[in-house]
Amino acid sequence: MINNTIKFSIKPEEAGKRLDLILTERIVDLTRSRLKKIIESKNVKINNKVVSSPSKKVKIDEKIIVKIIKDENTTIRPTKIKIDIVFEDDDILVINKPVGMVVHPGAGNYTNTLVNALIYKYKKKLSDINGSLRPGIVHRIDKGTSGLLVVAKNNLAHFKLAKQFNEHSIKRKYLALVWGVIRPLKGKIETFITRNKKNRQLMMVSEVRGKKAITNYVTQKVYNIKDVPKISLIECELQTGRTHQIRVHMKFKGNPLLGDKSYGKKNIKFKKIDKNFQNNLENLMGQALHAKSLGFFHPKNNKFMHFDSTLPNDYKKMLDLLNKLSN
Repeated sequence: MINNTIKFSIKPEEAGKRLDLILTERIVDLTRSRLKKIIESKNVKINNKVVSSPSKKVKIDEKIIVKIIKDENTTIRPTKIKIDIVFEDDDILVINKPVGMVVHPGAGNYTNTLVNALIYKYKKKLSDINGSLRPGIVHRIDKGTSGLLVVAKNNLAHFKLAKQFNEHSIKRKYLALVWGVIRPLKGKIETFITRNKKNRQLMMVSEVRGKKAITNYVTQKVYNIKDVPKISLIECELQTGRTHQIRVHMKFKGNPLLGDKSYGKKNIKFKKIDKNFQNNLENLMGQALHAKSLGFFHPKNNKFMHFDSTLPNDYKKMLDLLNKLSN
């Protein structure tokens, strides 16, 4: 058996909520029913006292410890997978993640993740703060999103990077291709984001519950192409980092991402369409979202570091075609 322990404290906005609901919001890889069983099997502690009631209400600043027991068949096997390393030293790695790669194991997916590749290359030379299923993982980006993320090689580096994420001092910018023209062209989207009531794998905007989510955005270009709905290139800067944040916020504004199968437009119809455009749209490997830049203070020397990344080929081809067709 593998034990994966997750620890966190209850925030002011979480006080008064049910324990199983809090765990569902915090541990996104497991279903609410699975987490309910974990609580009932006495694998959750509040302030070091075992709790077995999923409906127990939590209080501000309470310390939660969750022990997730995985079967042996969920052992993370080292896998030789090429990693695009942008920067590396004794404390951190900055990686340009390709579209289609899951960051860490979970929800029945335990192979070909970034973690499998990291374990193969670095063995135990990674932080273990987030448990055995997430060695080195400080933050993540979606499977269908490409771009930059930072990995911690030791616990001190992990702690200091996580602190920057919690304080929202990490600089993260994304390029997004969306349907339509977002109004206003430049602005801030500030909402709560919570789990979708109908589909627990998805997120949604809520007026009253969830975690505060802030996305700053600037329209870089609007593409006007004959017989095709308008498309905009948006630069988004995350002030917070919630699950699916940009995708959910763009849907909320009425401007879902191209290629987004979960939050995007369904059954798009065109009066007449350029075949190259249609092929490029169909060949997008994920949603048209790329984590293009990442900035943070190095955990050891405290110097600010900034990184930029190249677009994946399918995304670049789409941009090149849009520029050609709109000229």
